Amino acid sequence: QVQLVESGGGLVQPEGSLRLSCAASGLIFSIYSMGWYRQAPGKQREWVALINPGGGEMYADSAKGRFTVSRDHAKNTVYLQMSNLKPEDTAVYYCNALNVRSRETYWGQGTQVTVSS
Repeated sequence: QVQLVESGGGLVQPEGSLRLSCAASGLIFSIYSMGWYRQAPGKQREWVALINPGGGEMYADSAKGRFTVSRDHAKNTVYLQMSNLKPEDTAVYYCNALNVRSRETYWGQGTQVTVSS
């Protein structure tokens, strides 16, 4: 049974930082691309960042220069370090695992990030 469990969300002031974590189990972590998505109230879920099995990173324009995605293969965990947070970053953040070959994909339950003074 595949599980993706996010943690690290919370309330932070504008210009603050947070680090999200996503612990994966039940899959061969090393062969999955791991992504972060977010969904704000009343909006569609949008892609934020991705790290492929080899460590290559990709970012949405909204995340470039402020967010950093990383992964720890020993811990089967992917991280999203977010800095200089803005109110428009407020959303539920979801972790995603994608097997590029088989197209199998899995989602976590999400963690709430609220940026507000």
